[in-house]
Amino acid sequence: MKKFSGVYTALITPFTKYGLVDFKAFEKIVEFQIAQGIDGLVPCGTTGESPTLSHTEHDRVIAETVRISNGRVPVIAGTGSNATSEAVRLSKHAEAAGVDALLLVNPYYNKPTQKGLYLHFRTIADSVGIPCVVYNIKGRTGVNVETETLNKLAKDCPNIIAVKEASGNLSQMKDVINTTKENFCVLSGDDNMALDLIESGGDGVISVASNLIPGEMVEMIHSALKGNMKEARELGSTLAPFFSACFLETNPIPIKTAMSMYGWCEEEFRLPMCSLENEAHREQLIASLATIDVQRRR
Repeated sequence: MKKFSGVYTALITPFTKYGLVDFKAFEKIVEFQIAQGIDGLVPCGTTGESPTLSHTEHDRVIAETVRISNGRVPVIAGTGSNATSEAVRLSKHAEAAGVDALLLVNPYYNKPTQKGLYLHFRTIADSVGIPCVVYNIKGRTGVNVETETLNKLAKDCPNIIAVKEASGNLSQMKDVINTTKENFCVLSGDDNMALDLIESGGDGVISVASNLIPGEMVEMIHSALKGNMKEARELGSTLAPFFSACFLETNPIPIKTAMSMYGWCEEEFRLPMCSLENEAHREQLIASLATIDVQRRR
């Protein structure tokens, strides 16, 4: 049996007007996700602005996600870092807090070799006793986890059981699906590529869009996983403008802006993240939301 499949929301981290983490808003968001049938929650990832959270905030956001969800859905906590020792500390804390798995991003800025990547992920995996998900996103980190390296990690580390593939390279994703061990999970890191991934044998998506439209994402992805690709594609076509709008500017700027429009959070970011630069993008975002009738989800 595969451990992870379906839709996992890469949660935003809401901030107050004073720049503090808004845990009251965060709890409402988590409850909304669960009520809409989401398969799991991913705090402290890219969408959660994890690089700008202090270690204390990072630890608390993860702990609060575990507390609020209370075992109703799995929690995959983002605990990666470009310093292996820091990633180990974050990972051990998340394990102690009760998360179900860890999301480990490629070390960014350092640009390690494939050997360095292997040793990095293996060191973290060996430090904990829970499942680990490698987060491969070259566009953010400057390095790609090659399929050969990922296969070696899956073979040598029993608790590395999945990858979040955000390389944007469908050919590489197919290679991962076709060459990794049978129970290895491959999740898309891009909403707009999720159906292509599932059609190729993948298992689901860690989603940005599901922050606002979890019900629609669950309907689309579950339909695809059941083999109802025509139904999934039809819904995907409806959602496609919103998927595109979510990346008009750097994630999580558009999705957090959209969330603020519907009262889920303040339109607050931490520098160097900031509000939308282009007002035309705001108009495009609003237009994309109109096509999917988000208001009824509240």
